[in-house]
Amino acid sequence: MTLATTLLLAHIVVGFVATVLISANRRPSAAIAWVLAIIFIPFLGAAFFLLVGVGRLPRRRREKQREVTEEILTRTDGLAQVSHREEWPGWLPSAVALNSNLGALPMVGGNTVDLIDDYTGSFDQMIADIDAARDHVHVEFYILVLDPATAPFFDALARAVARGVTVRVLSDHLSGLMFPRRKQTIEALRAMGAQWHAMLPLRPLKGQWQRPDLRNHRKLVVVDGRVGFTGSQNLIDSSYLKKKNVARGLHWHELMVRITGPAVRELDAVFITDWFSETDQMLPLDTTPVVLEPGADRLDAQVLPSGPSFDNDNNLKLYALAIHNAERRVSITSPYFVPDESILLAIVTAASRGLDVELFVSAVGDQVLVYHAQRSYYEALLRAGVSIYLYRSPTVLHSKHFTIDDDTAVIGSSNMDIRSFSLNMEVSVMVHGREFVDRMRTVEDDYRANSDKLELAAWLDRPVAQKVLDNLARLTSSFQ
Repeated sequence: MTLATTLLLAHIVVGFVATVLISANRRPSAAIAWVLAIIFIPFLGAAFFLLVGVGRLPRRRREKQREVTEEILTRTDGLAQVSHREEWPGWLPSAVALNSNLGALPMVGGNTVDLIDDYTGSFDQMIADIDAARDHVHVEFYILVLDPATAPFFDALARAVARGVTVRVLSDHLSGLMFPRRKQTIEALRAMGAQWHAMLPLRPLKGQWQRPDLRNHRKLVVVDGRVGFTGSQNLIDSSYLKKKNVARGLHWHELMVRITGPAVRELDAVFITDWFSETDQMLPLDTTPVVLEPGADRLDAQVLPSGPSFDNDNNLKLYALAIHNAERRVSITSPYFVPDESILLAIVTAASRGLDVELFVSAVGDQVLVYHAQRSYYEALLRAGVSIYLYRSPTVLHSKHFTIDDDTAVIGSSNMDIRSFSLNMEVSVMVHGREFVDRMRTVEDDYRANSDKLELAAWLDRPVAQKVLDNLARLTSSFQ
């Protein structure tokens, strides 16, 4: 038997085995993409699949998630008290139950939720709250870099440690390797006395390994369990310190929320879960009974963690449910918009039902494949009646949120893309309140004023080369 024949037979066997194994418990579109890659890119396709297509988080990490979930569920009864249940839309109780069943965290009332859409202003507010810390500060960012823009934040952490405050910090391991100043950042944290750990570390020689594309994408800060921050912003300069970004003059626009009230401890429970996963140290969960403060401005809020440590795509299910139940308006902001089939169907269906549906994305992109993949969805959305607004360059609109009708909003770290639904660990907050959504509408109005509306005729007339690149990039989005 010749070498060529041997290789051909091996390729046929690998293709057959791959077809059987890959199809199990995988979306058909993803399975087909992987099988085609293995067939048409012999051996390299199989090697790539073994690297990023097989497996979930290690079993011990998933067991840790279940351990913390059980701890959360056995907390003192009466934590799930809300302020304005009588004002909820008819679909919201089922969404709250869904989130509770999937993420174990209740909807709680008595919260204030402030929006922060100023990049440096967000840091300034965090610094002010850290300077008032008395017991602990919990910091968790996908990207965490000490640079001139973030140095005041690090200085605030150092002042907190000097006062005797416990500072715990988590940052994603792989992202730390992809951005500059990693060594200086870690040395600064250790020198000040903060407790720092890498999330989802890739250290095979130390037995720390999982699919490298499974990342912790969360962004949150909790101070003394009384004030919390979350949203889209990483702890880094607004240019993200990449030479190409600086050369193009790109800078990132974000949206964060500052929360006070019972929802803060639910946000802290997400940090406690990740801390336990990385350190084996279980921090105490706050079980203090909720005492609701009266006031029309007190909001009901529910924190929803999601990611590969859970058995379900928590955020995907919430997003699909909310969009399908919208009655008047859906407004979506996502820098990386590569939707799951169910989300695309929900959005197109909402527009076809006559709802006012709009999507805010950036006119420019920092990730070539994702940028072109998301463009491949625009035609179907425009034909269905979705209004698409392209936020003008050189700003990258990095905010991640959506609003439903006049009273419900979801904001957090999750993009509306397949990666955030299935591969990344994310955290979102669902907020109910007419006044809060009014403030979100003001933010959306600002986006609209700084965007160009995409028209179907102009989009169909774009160069053929762009159409080809968009459609080819779309195929890569199915690899998961």
